[in-house]
Amino acid sequence: MNKKIIPVDLKKIRTIPLKKRKNKVSLERLASVYDPAVDSFSMFVSSLPKFLVADDLRSLVYDIVKSRKKKLPVIVMAGAHVIKVGLSPLIIDLMERKIITALAINGAAAIHDVELAMWGKTSEDVEENIQDGTFGMSKETGEYINHTLRDEMKKSNAGFGEALGNALFNSPNKKNSLLANCIKYDVPVTVHVGIGTDIIHQQPSMNGSVTGEMSFRDFKLFCGVVQGLNRGGVVMNFGSAVILPEVFLKALTVARNLGANASGFTTANFDMIQHYRPRVNVVQRPTKNSGNGYMFTGHHEIMIPLLCAFIKNQLKLR
Repeated sequence: MNKKIIPVDLKKIRTIPLKKRKNKVSLERLASVYDPAVDSFSMFVSSLPKFLVADDLRSLVYDIVKSRKKKLPVIVMAGAHVIKVGLSPLIIDLMERKIITALAINGAAAIHDVELAMWGKTSEDVEENIQDGTFGMSKETGEYINHTLRDEMKKSNAGFGEALGNALFNSPNKKNSLLANCIKYDVPVTVHVGIGTDIIHQQPSMNGSVTGEMSFRDFKLFCGVVQGLNRGGVVMNFGSAVILPEVFLKALTVARNLGANASGFTTANFDMIQHYRPRVNVVQRPTKNSGNGYMFTGHHEIMIPLLCAFIKNQLKLR
């Protein structure tokens, strides 16, 4: 034993009564048992424990409903995986109910939406098809999208999203098309692409100047959408790890540069893994000094239906 250091005497310690201690957990915050035989979905919501992400989800839903009551935007940004796991009908339902007021997607999401709307199938086997160089070479997909963009650019001021939405308005499976239903419900829809990231960019029908111009039109439209985050509103990112978080950050600075009071809003990122750009460019930086930011980690096919059900339940309780 080091003779220079004197052991403390624990008998001199001062204790305090438990009732005076600040506690994080109490009985009223515990989960309650949900019985589907007698309980409603509202009871299920109430049964969740009042901690951490469960409380965050309640707060996000409250902000969404409050924003729409004040006629403030609720913007959804979505990557391709959201469509691939079958969630388009839920997003369309919230557009019809005037909850989602704007939709921004990347190029891959647009491709999956077009293929489902036109041919009822999508998401090829990349691992198998890349072996012989046929990955991404479906002729119909490339020609439909690239030719639609080319033709629309010549005759109107529409951007990428609107051009495809108009073209799909009478498609065989339009009821499940995000793009077509954005046109139906007058929801601004924008498609943001990086040249070389999508399968249709490697085909003979690709025109770089057309694709760039149409996506650029959508960026300017999206900046106008973001201007509406005037002291409130909600922005949610569903599974875009790079492109849409970057686009949102630039659109936000454009809006603020042009004088919009884009502050005090709520952002949320939903993804299976929390990546740097969504965390920083969607959740943290935009809400610094004002607003709220949330991160929800989990599979889209579970988390997004849960969110949509929470929203509809809250609307019912109003």
